[in-house]
Amino acid sequence: MPTLTSKLEAVNSMLGHIGETPVNSISNTSALPVSAATAIYALDEISREVQSEGWHFNTEVNVTLSPAGDGTITLTDDIIEMDTIDSSIDVVQRGLKLFDRSNNTSVFTSNLKVTQTRLLDWESLPEPARRYITLKASRVFQGRLVGSRELEALIARDEYNARADLMDSEVSTADRTIFDSYDVASRVGRNRNHSAI
Repeated sequence: MPTLTSKLEAVNSMLGHIGETPVNSISNTSALPVSAATAIYALDEISREVQSEGWHFNTEVNVTLSPAGDGTITLTDDIIEMDTIDSSIDVVQRGLKLFDRSNNTSVFTSNLKVTQTRLLDWESLPEPARRYITLKASRVFQGRLVGSRELEALIARDEYNARADLMDSEVSTADRTIFDSYDVASRVGRNRNHSAI
């Protein structure tokens, strides 16, 4: 029965791309060879980069945020991006605090409904994301340690296929329609033949 790719398997796949020996554990990074520690760092870096794009699997919609006693709203440290659902409210993330740009304050008097993108740990990622992140991290890691254009091209081909698989997964799980895009919906509405109504 197939299982999800573990972080250890991802790191060993990256090491295999440059001909390095696999490791048995990644729990104690100080005891690892430099190449394995570098692979873990690259994997975490690329995971953060890929997840920052905001995918169906790491985006939460219609989340209610409430101000604390002092009126501030503090986000957890795994929130990559956040925006209010109400477009008339201009709120931005500054560090872990929300800031109201319209009123130049970090003090809020009511709850906010937001859409937020969360940085998930490896164990929470779906398999298509794990595969794509592993291959992209392999290409970056190989470039930093070996710098072989031939290896880069071989890994890149697999990486592009993995990204396509991730996009397919995104399309099939997100249940989106063309009307989810404001631009498309407004153009379709604008081009209707109102005289036929």
